[in-house]
Amino acid sequence: MGTESLAILHANGFSKTRNEGERNVEDSPADGCIWFEEQIDDDLKWSFTLERVLDRGTSAYQQIALLDTKRFGKVLLIDGKMQSAEKDEFIYHECLIHPPLLCHPNPKTVFIMGGGEGSAAREALKHLSIEEVVMCDIDQEVVDFCKKHLTENREAFSSKKLKLVINDAKAELENRKSKFDIIVGDLADPVEGGPCYQLYTKSFYEKIIKPKLNKNGIFVTQAGPAGIFTHKEVFSSIYNTIKQVFKYVIPYTAHVPSFADTWGWVMASDEPFSVDAKEIDRRIEKRIDGDLLYLNGASFLASATMNKMVLTTLLKETHVYTEEDARFIHGHGVAYRR
Repeated sequence: MGTESLAILHANGFSKTRNEGERNVEDSPADGCIWFEEQIDDDLKWSFTLERVLDRGTSAYQQIALLDTKRFGKVLLIDGKMQSAEKDEFIYHECLIHPPLLCHPNPKTVFIMGGGEGSAAREALKHLSIEEVVMCDIDQEVVDFCKKHLTENREAFSSKKLKLVINDAKAELENRKSKFDIIVGDLADPVEGGPCYQLYTKSFYEKIIKPKLNKNGIFVTQAGPAGIFTHKEVFSSIYNTIKQVFKYVIPYTAHVPSFADTWGWVMASDEPFSVDAKEIDRRIEKRIDGDLLYLNGASFLASATMNKMVLTTLLKETHVYTEEDARFIHGHGVAYRR
């Protein structure tokens, strides 16, 4: 990783910027609180107190940091934006992985685009029917970073069922002859200039994703913030774009406290979904090794019920995501200053 500066805020309201010259730097709190700050929009910031900065740096693709926070435990940042937090990442990853696997009649193979931290693979490997999980992340340094620091995923990284590939997900899928029961988009948010926004386009879904799904195959992707004030940023567009490609599409949402918002996912297939709450609970009991902390049949059905404002936007959305006409989540996290 290259060097980068990390800006943190002290209790007196002034920022203190530290140059990153060494790995494994541990910053002890000074007198008073130290704060991390992320700018969510031009007029909105999200901040929380730090115990210390565990590690940080810059790979060839993105900026990475791991913070130890009082409220959320270890927090992973990519390009200055919250990716996951130790205390509540289970909400995001259970919602991403288990609905498509539980709706599939007998899932055996999973391809994860992104997912370098290993949490999506961890959840997929809980399913007893799974024979192979391919996790394809473009950034070796992010994967190494997470292997080192995120101890809760070490068992997943050491599983013989996990095949880790360092490559561009689009190129990897194009060159593979095999198809998959489930394809997962555990990608960074579409940020202007970032490495992932092309993986939210109609042409990618149509020409790359759909041909690589087996019969009864299901595609799922994280789809950005889906709150009252944020669902028009990319969530409604991603939903409408996927609707142009697949016959059956289910959007669903859940509140993730560390994201300071409701988050969205979109699941799609050319076969109708089985989403009966009792049947989902039965499949959880029969198919999954271990307990889920967040998801059950009733909560999934609830998550797929949109409030009136969001539903109206989804029904009226006309934008189709293309490389030439993309939508982006607000800029770059202010944790980093170039």
